Amino acid sequence: MAMHNPPHPGEFIREVYLEPYDLTGRRLASNLNVSPSTLNRILQGRSGISPEMALRLSKALGRSPESWLNMQDNYDLWHARQSVNLDAVEKVEFRAA
Repeated sequence: MAMHNPPHPGEFIREVYLEPYDLTGRRLASNLNVSPSTLNRILQGRSGISPEMALRLSKALGRSPESWLNMQDNYDLWHARQSVNLDAVEKVEFRAA
């Protein structure tokens, strides 16, 4: 079932990991071995989760890399559905060979 307006992974990280545990972005960036600016772009929703970042987040925060990538895909797909006009797209009809 499709989620209604799923959160960006950065929002999820802020709400589930940073705020409740008083964890700073700088500290998490250090744990992830990335620059604070790289993590900040994700936390602000300006960058998405790459496969490499999914691996880093998985090790640092304990969720699977697939779950981080799925969260990003769900977010991106929901936003695409809001803006992409498919009226001119036609279904391809396949015949049995």
